[in-house]
Amino acid sequence: MTAMALSPLAGKPAPRNILIDPARLEREYYARQPDLADPAQQVSFGTSGHRGSPLRGSFNEAHILAISQAICDYRRAQGFDGPLYMGRDTHAVSGPAERSALEVLTANAVEVVIQQDGGFTPTPAISRAILVHNRGRTARLADGIVVTPSHNPPEDGGFKYNPPGQRTAACG
Repeated sequence: MTAMALSPLAGKPAPRNILIDPARLEREYYARQPDLADPAQQVSFGTSGHRGSPLRGSFNEAHILAISQAICDYRRAQGFDGPLYMGRDTHAVSGPAERSALEVLTANAVEVVIQQDGGFTPTPAISRAILVHNRGRTARLADGIVVTPSHNPPEDGGFKYNPPGQRTAACG
């Protein structure tokens, strides 16, 4: 096993040129509409979810509203009527994306369980909540959403869906 290289920035304040502007990211998340002719601005699922940046038009409210509605339609078609566990991380647009998704989910009468007092939720906690809820059940199965770009840059947002029975997608 090889050791990871230590960053020369470890233990030091971040240089100005790599800092993000969270307020700008949130403004772009709400204001920017994707250019449907640009493939880079379309919803694109990679490892268990959609990721992108409001600054590139690849992660914005239009994306999250559409994905959330698609999840509601999928749940209805599959007969999933249990709770949907939802968590988010500390990335700048995770809060706005969570709020957008909650609007769609509640409009579709989905029972959503979120962290108390707007807290953050580690991705594996959502996977565990789904597994614990579904253990031994054949009805009212739970699924989940994690709003996180995982290890991607701070200017990115991410949105992962975990259907019932999917054990690994939310663990990374």
